[in-house]
Amino acid sequence: MAKKLKDFQNENQIVKMVKDSAHQIWLAGLGAFSKAQEEGSKLFETLVKEGQEVEARTKKVGEEGVEEARAKTSGTWDKLEQVFEDRVSRALNQLGVPTRNDIQELADRVEELSKNVRELTKVESSGSKSGSGPSTPSSP
Repeated sequence: MAKKLKDFQNENQIVKMVKDSAHQIWLAGLGAFSKAQEEGSKLFETLVKEGQEVEARTKKVGEEGVEEARAKTSGTWDKLEQVFEDRVSRALNQLGVPTRNDIQELADRVEELSKNVRELTKVESSGSKSGSGPSTPSSP
């Protein structure tokens, strides 16, 4: 019977040790939960702040990259446009199509000739009125 009592006391000690251990685990879990609540908001705020800093840096780098790419493509488009204009101009010239300058020179020349014709017409009409102009043959 003494042996059974001793076994029973050993079992009670083991059960008590398991209960104590379980209770300590439970308390450790509660402590961790409490710590997570307290520091979780701090950690969250820290992560948000770091995220904002990373976003600002990447946005700046991205904008610089876009501006650089825009400048490069703008220069490339300008060169391409100039090459295209030169080729079209050469092709039109080979076909004998006058340039804008050619047409403007012709328009200026026509204007000058029209002015001369008007002046000659005025001189001729004023000369025929005064009778000093050339005589026209009369019909027989």
